[in-house]
Amino acid sequence: MLRLYNSLGKRIEPFRPVNKRVITIFTCGPSVYQRAHIGNFRTFLFEDVLVRYLEYSGYKIKRGMNLTDIEDKAIREAQRRRTTVKGLADRNIREFILEMKFLEMKIPDYLPKASDCVNESVNLIEQLIDRGTAYWHRCNVYFDPLRFPGFGKLYGLDMSKWPSRKRRFHKDTYPGTQWNLGDFILWHGCESDDEFTWNTRIGRGRPAWNIQDPGMVSKYFQETLSIYCGGIDNLFRHHDYTLAILESVRQYPMAKYWLHSNHLYVNGSKMSKSKGNILYADDLHKKGYNAKEIRFFLIYGHYRERINYSERQMTKTTDRLRTFKGMIRKINAKASSKAVFCGEIARSLRNTFTRQMDNDLNLKWAFDGLYRIVSGIQMEELKPVEASGIIKTLQEIDSVLKVIF
Repeated sequence: MLRLYNSLGKRIEPFRPVNKRVITIFTCGPSVYQRAHIGNFRTFLFEDVLVRYLEYSGYKIKRGMNLTDIEDKAIREAQRRRTTVKGLADRNIREFILEMKFLEMKIPDYLPKASDCVNESVNLIEQLIDRGTAYWHRCNVYFDPLRFPGFGKLYGLDMSKWPSRKRRFHKDTYPGTQWNLGDFILWHGCESDDEFTWNTRIGRGRPAWNIQDPGMVSKYFQETLSIYCGGIDNLFRHHDYTLAILESVRQYPMAKYWLHSNHLYVNGSKMSKSKGNILYADDLHKKGYNAKEIRFFLIYGHYRERINYSERQMTKTTDRLRTFKGMIRKINAKASSKAVFCGEIARSLRNTFTRQMDNDLNLKWAFDGLYRIVSGIQMEELKPVEASGIIKTLQEIDSVLKVIF
């Protein structure tokens, strides 16, 4: 049975979906005021592997991924570039989808933009105000965490340290991973007629980042999600905000399992513009690595562990994949075109892969197990029908990995 580490409860649990017929998944997508870098794609590729492995295991998936196109950062970046917020976002969204295809990622069933779900955000705000969980202050709307029992349960926030003095946080996002111990903004009220504001039932303005994801989720999914995914940074503020908003309105769990991917560092440091160490997929492509090698580097490691990019590590990981694929080519050359025989080696490959992937998606151990089995094959003793069974099994496994063939 598949077992996953659930951030809600912080333990590994057997995976029992809400609905066995269709697994519903929502994943935090990019903020499209800028291009997605390889650290972002590390998280997106973990989510892609999750979806592919669930399908490999026989499940049908319905998945959404949000695109954050209206926020403080997008407005500032558009002004800096002397372009429109929409023009900036549309360009980066096109680039993001092209890079998803380049890295052989499955395109989610739903890719909503925050700007297309303003009505859904307004609906939620109205319900929160009616319930007394949110309130107007001047022209903005804020959420009061003290009005939601169990606030911070995803992160494990110690609410005894909550300040007694009322504090409000007005920005969409704040730098770092500290907690803002106060009320967070849901709606930026504005009288000006800008391209990033809307006339709505609650007045003119725009939804804050904190309400956008709940709005996008509510547009496509009405039931409890089986899985909600994102990067580990989302465990600070963002996902607890999202959970509190939706569960204040719906009165039932937003998601059963919460999965979070750890960081990718570059030469031991977090990526940042100030350090000049941000890398994109095409930067690696220009260095001579193909799409499968880039994908492999970004998925070759447990998703909950930090990985580090360096030229040395990239070369080492790529060499391992190339060596493995060289062994597969030799087996394929010996394969028969006759009926496939699922021999002991093929069964061992399948069982090894499943056993490690069922262990909280331990892809590194899964691949290393495949590598050990394949490298131990005595080619001179391998029969053509057995070779065919090995190739067929590895092709099925590669529907998850997308790096072998």
